[in-house]
Amino acid sequence: MNLTVKQIAEFCNGKVIGDSKKKVTSIVIDSRKAGENSMFVAIKGERVDGHKFVEATFEQGAVCALVEQKPEIEGTYIVVESTLQAIKDIAEGYRKTLKAKVIGITGSVGKTSTKEMVASILEQKYKVTKTLGNFNNEIGLPLTVFRVQEDDDIAILEMGISDFGEMSRLTKIARPDICMITNIGQCHLENLGDRDGVLKAKSEIFECMQEKAAIILNGEDDKLSTIKEVKGVFPKFFGREENGDNYACAKNIVDKGMDGTEVTLCFSDGETIDVHIPIAGGHMVSNALAGAIAGKMLGLNAEEIKAGIESYQSIAGRNNTIKTEHFTILDDCYNANPMSMKAAVDIIAKSKGRKVAILGDMFELGEEELQ
Repeated sequence: MNLTVKQIAEFCNGKVIGDSKKKVTSIVIDSRKAGENSMFVAIKGERVDGHKFVEATFEQGAVCALVEQKPEIEGTYIVVESTLQAIKDIAEGYRKTLKAKVIGITGSVGKTSTKEMVASILEQKYKVTKTLGNFNNEIGLPLTVFRVQEDDDIAILEMGISDFGEMSRLTKIARPDICMITNIGQCHLENLGDRDGVLKAKSEIFECMQEKAAIILNGEDDKLSTIKEVKGVFPKFFGREENGDNYACAKNIVDKGMDGTEVTLCFSDGETIDVHIPIAGGHMVSNALAGAIAGKMLGLNAEEIKAGIESYQSIAGRNNTIKTEHFTILDDCYNANPMSMKAAVDIIAKSKGRKVAILGDMFELGEEELQ
């Protein structure tokens, strides 16, 4: 980042106390991460009030603090009514200054693995910034936007929600050039009711997409396949099975268990790409198709797309294969819902040798939880 305190204050309608010309190069909410030329956002949590750590952040090199009331400490401040709202307003303003194309990815299952696949492909040609960890909510997404640099070509933003209205607020910040939805599953039913509610909530991603945005959807999902046109945009669908609506499908699928999958990716323009997906699971074929469509949209050739898919690496807790001297472990422990659990069990079922599944609880499933 390269913003002045004055510019940041204008984004969030804040009042500047101190030197408005100071330059801010990063924004943090964790006081321990405050460094040279950073701005610390003081958030009042349930247990801890960030205003107590303002002085420490100044000592670590922070040049400004975003606060709801000015502490009794000399320094430069931006005072706002709500720092939680301000951080979203600042991210929205900063996003508008960026030249990077933004890809917004949501869905009930597979957001992270799809995001990693898309990044692996696009990194073959472009400078990419992507969501790290689970920074995909109303605090995490702004912090991800702040990491996008002026010379980045692509920003891949994972967007997670649990209730109606959240996606509206996220897409207002992200303003995607490409909207991608992986599927509509049985997640957060406690708030969203049923899969129709999930579809409605996820579809809020289209509200603030760019005027000439593209849409990529899973054509195998019975809910997503009903979306035929949004604001004059006709989605491109992907699916493992060939049908008339799919822009991309898969043929010659050879499941090699824990060693991944060999497959031919086929596109409606006649192009085909033979690839080896190095990570186990049939759902990775769908991720590769989605990433390949994004790659083709952004000008990558077949060789670059193939290289990106074949260099894909899983991350801890997300369909991550760990090989030890005596065991092969599928680490998929980050979170769980019926769809992701089934995908993990399917991988184990197709594996050789003795198999053990260690399963945890699933939450927020609403009235249908026991079914």
